[in-house]
Amino acid sequence: MSEQTEKFTRRIRSFVKREGRLTKGQAAALERQWPVMGLQHQKALLDFNQSFGREAPLVLEIGFGMGRSLVAMAQADPDANYVGIEVHGPGIGACLMEAEAQQVTNLRVIQHDAVEVLEDCVADASLDKVQIFFPDPWHKKRHHKRRLIQSGFVQLLQRKLKQGGVLHMATDWENYAEHMLEVMQAENGWQNLSATNDFIPRPDSRPLTKFEQRGHRLGHGVWDLQFINQ
Repeated sequence: MSEQTEKFTRRIRSFVKREGRLTKGQAAALERQWPVMGLQHQKALLDFNQSFGREAPLVLEIGFGMGRSLVAMAQADPDANYVGIEVHGPGIGACLMEAEAQQVTNLRVIQHDAVEVLEDCVADASLDKVQIFFPDPWHKKRHHKRRLIQSGFVQLLQRKLKQGGVLHMATDWENYAEHMLEVMQAENGWQNLSATNDFIPRPDSRPLTKFEQRGHRLGHGVWDLQFINQ
């Protein structure tokens, strides 16, 4: 682990764990589906092929919120294996409830800090795609150091992605979008998939969320970035 990545790893726990309460439906789905779809953080590499019972392209989403769009993506892409990481219990419960309702089987979830999961559980050069959609923007300038997209974290993702693997990010905060672009442009070994070397139109593979639809009606922008690990 590089010194920069190690420093970032020590700092990442600045996220605020707003646990909230599970609804009855979420709690019931968690009880039924966790034994099938839940994966535990461990101090050893996870065998995802064994977890899914097959070998397939592996897509990892970090911070999936309530999981509706993640479930929709997994459902639309049955030939890939999807893993979602989220720290908040209600989000895990909601995701499992939606996956159960949609009869999605190519999805697994982990409730833990993403940096520790990547460091401890994910083999180098094993991921085909990493998705980070609408991470906490920490919009106050004094909090920018808490943003997930930092040089050390990007280096960690690059290590875990296969050559040719894709990092896809999206945010509705223009300042954070500019920050993401600046961080990525400063790193070696990434190719921007934008024709204008900045942002891309939202690809069809990323579902339009209700939150995003509301933002469009209010005139809010959303910025997508995609980079290939060279």
